[in-house]
Amino acid sequence: MEEFSVAILAGGQSRRMGQDKAFLPVGGRPVIERVLERVTPLSDDLMLVVDVPMKYGHLGQRMVVDVLPGKGALGGIYTSIHAARHQHCLVVACDMPFLNADLLDHMASLAIGFDVVIPRIKEFPETMHALYGKRCLQPIRGCLEVGRLKIVSFFDQVRIRYVERDDVARFDPDFRSFLNMNTPADWARLRELAEGE
Repeated sequence: MEEFSVAILAGGQSRRMGQDKAFLPVGGRPVIERVLERVTPLSDDLMLVVDVPMKYGHLGQRMVVDVLPGKGALGGIYTSIHAARHQHCLVVACDMPFLNADLLDHMASLAIGFDVVIPRIKEFPETMHALYGKRCLQPIRGCLEVGRLKIVSFFDQVRIRYVERDDVARFDPDFRSFLNMNTPADWARLRELAEGE
């Protein structure tokens, strides 16, 4: 299996939450620390993609600021791939406390010959839990330059390997990997799940 980079997107607006969700506690510590704990062993090239670096300095990680600011999550993915030292970059959100390292390793093992490796549990792919290759840079840049900011906007221009529901379930039968927190209700649910761990 080839090596891959890991990027945690931590520069979002958190509008629905009303505060920076990266530092909200889940299971007694900031959610971003749980994410770091789960992905750090996977790669020798780990980065945080951030908007305000000084907020995250205490975490002691390499930080990258958006190459093209104000372009949402797709801009963050572009920055991640751009800064990655390996051919593929695993991109995850900072608010996913139940990431499954075995599933992520499995996804990476499927990357050769593909530009995107992405789970598809229901009808929509899990775009904030996927590997993106360097060949995605040009198609994404084209989308960003014309204001097409939906993450899947460039998918018709690249080679995609979908990881379907049954394959994901072998590693994560409850699909907890994909739980994140956009609202206070989501946060409450994740705290409850963490207490039950």
